[in-house]
Amino acid sequence: MLELKNVHKTFFPNSINERVALSNINLDLNDGDFVTVIGSNGAGKSTVLNTVAGKISPDTGTVNIAGRNVTRLKDFKRAKYVGRVFQDPMAGTAPDLTIEQNMALAERRGMSRGLAFGITKAKRLRFAEELELLELGLEKRLSAKVGLLSGGQRQALSLLMATFSKPKILLLDEHTAALDPERARLVTDLTEKVVAEQKLTTLMVTHNMGQALEVGNRLIMMHDGEIILDVSGEEKSSMTVEDLLAQFANIKNATVSDRTLLQ
Repeated sequence: MLELKNVHKTFFPNSINERVALSNINLDLNDGDFVTVIGSNGAGKSTVLNTVAGKISPDTGTVNIAGRNVTRLKDFKRAKYVGRVFQDPMAGTAPDLTIEQNMALAERRGMSRGLAFGITKAKRLRFAEELELLELGLEKRLSAKVGLLSGGQRQALSLLMATFSKPKILLLDEHTAALDPERARLVTDLTEKVVAEQKLTTLMVTHNMGQALEVGNRLIMMHDGEIILDVSGEEKSSMTVEDLLAQFANIKNATVSDRTLLQ
């Protein structure tokens, strides 16, 4: 479903600030894979997501989604293939629009837009049914502006909107990091439920190593633009946070600061 082949990206090349963000990355995700990505700051995690989403073009290498080469496809043209939830609860929605208006826009992501009514009675009923699954009471607040919602409610809505168009790839960019523990748990549970029900191929970046081990069927660790660990199945399910820290230290002789950043 997703293939990154020999993807390399250098920021500020030939300057004093030159930095290799991705070093010939090779990554394959099968249909339905739920892969968590961990690593210290600057490891390349967000750069991978931005490369898949089309926000960043690789210097070399190819990006294939569902068998199509999208390497040079702009992010807005790639939108019909990719759904994304950001770390900032404010980033995935339009705060001055109502809940139903946000959902109507999300439903048309990657599609042409005409002059027909954006919200019909049938769509409003469907939106309410979808929102009811969140168990947050938002189905009774369709006309409320999204800017009035709490951070957890906005992230739950963003998650629902990101999956509306049945994307080939769902990208989750530390989407629970800005939430308090209770709301983070809620959004994590919703994520697992939505991904399982829709059988979505998912790539989730997180700094929470416990979450990375708990969620998904596969885990990769990045450092200095490279994938240094790739585990799945029974090997992943039997690992602990201490195991991951030990792996990181063994592979890269990580410093104390690196270990702290991973926790």
